Amino acid sequence: MDAVLRTNKKKISFLGLSFKSGTDDLRESPQVQMIKRLLGEGIQVRVWDRDVSLGRLAGSNRQYIEEVIPHIGSLLSADLEEVVRSGEVAVIATKVDKEQLAACLGRNQIVIDLINLAAAGRPAAGASYQGICW
Repeated sequence: MDAVLRTNKKKISFLGLSFKSGTDDLRESPQVQMIKRLLGEGIQVRVWDRDVSLGRLAGSNRQYIEEVIPHIGSLLSADLEEVVRSGEVAVIATKVDKEQLAACLGRNQIVIDLINLAAAGRPAAGASYQGICW
């Protein structure tokens, strides 16, 4: 969280919302809390997660996200490229195809990698890259 705030950027792209890849469960997701705090700081946030669709969320999972981030529908997009390009900072919190990501990233974007996507090489040449929590 602090790494994102230290960038002093106002447009953040989150790749990953659920608590782990392959699920749409948001209830234990640290990303949900980070996004809530960033929004409270006046930061613009866009979110992409291949496993999360607001229309498919049900029960306590849907109730949770609507209570924590009531306007989540306006932040979520199924278009990875649009989400990545909209941010000055891209926070990677889920598995994503590195070639597809690299094609979307701009040279001046900052990448904060929470999952060690770069284990086999950085996803984008030229972007400022930070890896944490691995």
